[in-house]
Amino acid sequence: MRSLLMGGQACVLYGGAEFSRDTDVLVLADDVNLERLAAALDALEADVIAVPPFERRHLKRGLAVHFRCRAPGAAGMRVDVMATLRGLPGFETLWDRRTTIETDGGAIEVLSLRDLVTAKKTQRDKDWPMIARLVEADLARHGEARDAKAVALWLEELRTPSLLIGLARELPDAATAAIPRRPLLTHALAGDAAALTAALRVEEDAEREADRLYWAPLRLELEQIRLGRRGPA
Repeated sequence: MRSLLMGGQACVLYGGAEFSRDTDVLVLADDVNLERLAAALDALEADVIAVPPFERRHLKRGLAVHFRCRAPGAAGMRVDVMATLRGLPGFETLWDRRTTIETDGGAIEVLSLRDLVTAKKTQRDKDWPMIARLVEADLARHGEARDAKAVALWLEELRTPSLLIGLARELPDAATAAIPRRPLLTHALAGDAAALTAALRVEEDAEREADRLYWAPLRLELEQIRLGRRGPA
């Protein structure tokens, strides 16, 4: 089965969180892969616990299907399955960009750090501190390497003004080159913490609103599914 770990357990693997029991996965929503997913869920004795039902059309629309496991060793664990994410390309592209993390239990295919950060830009208050922790953990872990790809991620996704100002001062050429992608870096280069803090808030508010607009029609679809399942009054 082709799937990518995301959500809380991915955050744990990237050093942004300490524990998450629930499992969130992004899957390739073709017939063969969904059959394999269904077999894996059967082995976990997983039941759908909310709308929508486990159908390809709902996954393709961008809805999440929620399961609760009953199998020994996994009893009570929740599994959330999605096939598409706001602001991100299709599964094949995300698969090509994935990170493979070796653990004692074997290799785990994980949404890339940059894609995970993008996926975390939601309306939920808890996601924004997590974004900060994810990027700061990567900076702390690889800060001396100064890999161009990593530097671009830090400049474009750091959310702590002092760290962003420090990085921009240390790498002014890279920060200047990144301004077209993140205009608020002009404040970081100027060392203007107040203006940078305000710009970060505007940036966050814009993402929250984009997420709200994305989910508004999908929430209506979920409500229609609930009403249809409930039947006529």
